[in-house]
Amino acid sequence: MNSPLASPGIWGKFRALYLLGEQWINLGQDVLLLIIRLTWGFQFALTGWGKFGNIPKVVTFFTNLGIPAPTLNAYFVSSVELFGGIFLILGLLGRLTPLPLIGTMVVAYITTEQDALKALMAGNPDPFFAAAPFLFLFASVILWVFGPGRASLDYFLFSEKVAKEEKK
Repeated sequence: MNSPLASPGIWGKFRALYLLGEQWINLGQDVLLLIIRLTWGFQFALTGWGKFGNIPKVVTFFTNLGIPAPTLNAYFVSSVELFGGIFLILGLLGRLTPLPLIGTMVVAYITTEQDALKALMAGNPDPFFAAAPFLFLFASVILWVFGPGRASLDYFLFSEKVAKEEKK
């Protein structure tokens, strides 16, 4: 007995329509990833640039938080945020760039948002979601998991489709 899923009738039409819708949704995925990259890349770059402009203030803040080697870490975090933000905007090294950004946001939670972490562990996620690092962390995780999308330098530099066209 043939399965109704194998027949070309109504199922075939539904399948074709579904696949067409999926293609359009995939275009939306690339647009969403581009918007996330541009928005949060700009925010990271702006934050990093601001830290570079106020290194003594950042060093004092890191010292007060008890972060070891505060001067070195102030320059490190400023660099990660500035260059990481620029790389996000460009879509360059899209699976690697979010990793140090995620790291800096985790450290931000550990050092400045301890009450939010305690509330999360106690079953109340609201303070965690409302904390300043959350959207930066969330955007970085999304870009790490899904990559930069097709509107990126990565796509043009590393895509198999682009590599195949260059061989022609």
